[in-house]
Amino acid sequence: MLLHGIFPPITTPFYPDGNVYFKKLEHNVEHYSRTPVAGIVVLGSTGEAIMLSDQERRDVLKMSREAAAPNKVLIAGTGIESAIETLRLTEYAAELGYDVAMVRTPHYYKKQMKPANILAFYRTVADRSPLPVIIYNFPQATGYDIPAEIVIELAEHPNLIGIKESSGDVEKVRKMVQGTKHIKRGATVSETFDAVTPRMISAATTAPSDGGELVPVGALAGSGTPQKPSSSAVSVVGNLKTRQKEIGFQVLVGAAHKLQPSLDVGAVGAILAFACVAPTACYEIYAAWKEGDAGLAQLKQQRIVRAAEHVVSELGIPGVKHGMDFNGYFGGPARLPLLSLTGEEKTEIERLLADIRN
Repeated sequence: MLLHGIFPPITTPFYPDGNVYFKKLEHNVEHYSRTPVAGIVVLGSTGEAIMLSDQERRDVLKMSREAAAPNKVLIAGTGIESAIETLRLTEYAAELGYDVAMVRTPHYYKKQMKPANILAFYRTVADRSPLPVIIYNFPQATGYDIPAEIVIELAEHPNLIGIKESSGDVEKVRKMVQGTKHIKRGATVSETFDAVTPRMISAATTAPSDGGELVPVGALAGSGTPQKPSSSAVSVVGNLKTRQKEIGFQVLVGAAHKLQPSLDVGAVGAILAFACVAPTACYEIYAAWKEGDAGLAQLKQQRIVRAAEHVVSELGIPGVKHGMDFNGYFGGPARLPLLSLTGEEKTEIERLLADIRN
């Protein structure tokens, strides 16, 4: 499955009393669905997933799925400390129609998180998961940094399709990209090489179809020469035209202030907390890089560096939520023990975001 592009790991809105504010969750998801992001991540770290009850996690997954646009890739954060609970939440996400499961590294028993433990955990989850799985490494929060060598070994598993690497270590990104270059897999994409998921294909089968056969591009252009189906062949399913694209193990990053350098060494996209605040500004970096305009990508990168570092890295979720409030989304309060920002902190966020409105 193609995971190229920018994905906001959406926040979970709360009422002042701490209950989940589902109407605002729906509003935010609908708003993100109208931006150029490739998809939406639900129950990531920015979503305060670790603060939610099991029922709240399920309710948030359900509401977000219902509110999302059908053309956005949906990633569910399903990582819990045990493999069995991770699989239970992953199975529920699959029932709802999510496309990918994002599973953070188990970390509570840090001294026991040896290579054998991590390999067994992810292989067990990947073996039994009804969804393709991406590893989620966030050592700033977990205190555990999965070694690149373990990621490279895990990448051989056919159901482990990528990693969200949030350490901010560009050299580690390079190492993982280089170490997994030999992995080649096919992915279904749209006629314009956007992501297509089984959920999208299933929905398209209910639409009127022209037969669903493979049609070589040369034939569509008027060439009378028969061609064998290949990555250039178009398959028509209902009203959806797809083709195949070769992809590898996909490395996505989680540090907005290092997005362009990470793309330069082989990352294919990013899951960025700063994209909750400014999705279009993040997308513009990716789009310029994708078009090969290094100068514009660098200019767009420098535009957000200080804001991303301060709002996300320094102030955390309360900073992200206030930035969202400032930029037209609903942020609202975080759950204790996270505290509200001071007036000075809010003013500084607004100053930094003054030219980054989305």
